[in-house]
Amino acid sequence: MPSADPQVAVYTGTFDPVHLGHLDIIERGSRIFRRLVIGVGINPEKTPFFSVEERMEMLQIVCRRFSNVEVRSFNGLAVRFVRSLGAGVMLRGLRTVSDMEYEFSMSLTNQTLDPEIETVFLMSKVEYSHLSSSLIRQIAAFGGDLSRFLPPELIPIMQTRVRERLGLNCAGILPGHPD
Repeated sequence: MPSADPQVAVYTGTFDPVHLGHLDIIERGSRIFRRLVIGVGINPEKTPFFSVEERMEMLQIVCRRFSNVEVRSFNGLAVRFVRSLGAGVMLRGLRTVSDMEYEFSMSLTNQTLDPEIETVFLMSKVEYSHLSSSLIRQIAAFGGDLSRFLPPELIPIMQTRVRERLGLNCAGILPGHPD
């Protein structure tokens, strides 16, 4: 196994979809670390809105401006994925106190699994502290304004997927339903 490089960090998540809160952590992490890998996780307990390939493509679109950021997918334990890349840091974003409790537990578990890998936490900016991918999917499903939640280039992708999932036509009206 490669040794753990403290200048290489991995930010894992499902990113279903990637939102402005994720992008803020990515941007800030890219300034801190020489190399940042975004790990798109495959979680068998979740039914994703977008396929892993679609999530990776969306991340690649919004991360083009960061020369030291790359996107990869992984299956299994995040700490093993981090180790396989030779990274020494797991980057995590914290939104709320409830996040802290969960992330603290995960950090201790990961430290037990691989003591060479450190976890670095970045606090979300206030304007993103309430964001979650599931909340954004709900807003999209009800036709809400996504401009304060998603990068602009991803809004049409999200709107198209919502229409596909809900069986809506292009006007956002259920087929056979009177205006």
